[in-house]
Amino acid sequence: MHISEFDYDLPQELIAQKAVEPRDASRLFVLHRNSDLMEHRRFYDLPDYLKPGDVLVLNDTRVIPARLWGRRAGSGARIEVLLLTRQERDTWEALVRPGKRVPVGTEIYFGRGELKARALATTASGGRMLRFFYQEGPFETLLERLGEMPLPPYIKEKPADSRRYQTVYARREGSAAAPTAGLHFTPELLERLNKRSIKIVYLLLHVGLGTFRPVKVENIEEHHMHAEYYEVTAAAAAAINDARAAGGRIVAVGTTVVRTLETVSTADGLVQPGSGWTDIFIYPGHRFKAVDAMITNFHLPRSTLLMLVSAFAGREKVLAAYRLAVAERYRFFSFGDAMLII
Repeated sequence: MHISEFDYDLPQELIAQKAVEPRDASRLFVLHRNSDLMEHRRFYDLPDYLKPGDVLVLNDTRVIPARLWGRRAGSGARIEVLLLTRQERDTWEALVRPGKRVPVGTEIYFGRGELKARALATTASGGRMLRFFYQEGPFETLLERLGEMPLPPYIKEKPADSRRYQTVYARREGSAAAPTAGLHFTPELLERLNKRSIKIVYLLLHVGLGTFRPVKVENIEEHHMHAEYYEVTAAAAAAINDARAAGGRIVAVGTTVVRTLETVSTADGLVQPGSGWTDIFIYPGHRFKAVDAMITNFHLPRSTLLMLVSAFAGREKVLAAYRLAVAERYRFFSFGDAMLII
């Protein structure tokens, strides 16, 4: 398939710069896969579309302050570092800008020099393997002090409260970006769902380079995803499998959950526990094994996320929904509105 098949026109003013308050007051575009019905609701109406026995699957990853601003030792040139994946205790895969200033062997210092890094190697994706050095730690404490939340480049204004770029259920640190479909949930909404006997299950996928890396090939089948770390516990797998066996639907909150479930599922949809790295790339033609419905935000043109959603609901239907969302002035991207595909 050609990348141009996943393009659409989006007015710049519809790119959300701030999150809605309260979280669940965002709009909810409901897309029915098996009919032409499209509905316009609010996210707090989500319980109307779920029934007892359904399972809502959430990604409880937590975004780290992964963006660091440093100086190259010697020249003092300004270097931006975006941490992606921890390889071992003090070694990280990272994006560096400008890369030409950071050949292998380069040393970078941050703050007043209490944190330093050395470029060990260039990665296949053009990033760097960095080893960090410090006298006093732990590393996470230094990162909290010196790093900043890695907001997407289309968000021009930092939120007053950095917690607004975390889900309310974020627990396990390691992501370079938020699983944004989950930003709409409030503790009160989760409690309402729980009281309706809708099972809530958590898995983990640390969001990495796959979120930032654009598709640069014309034929999308030639694109390769960057691997991201996932974990699915035995308890989570059992809860999902038991619900499906009892006739419940598996509702994935976000593309990260979809990718994880499709990675760990057997051909007949049985979710298997485990951990590892996934580089699954889902685009039209994919046969879904483990997901019955999904909640997602509105995604960038030509992005792998839009391709995944198109695989789930059909490219023409999704693009028609996006055109309607533009006409109805929905808010797009990370801090934007949500879509429920059922």
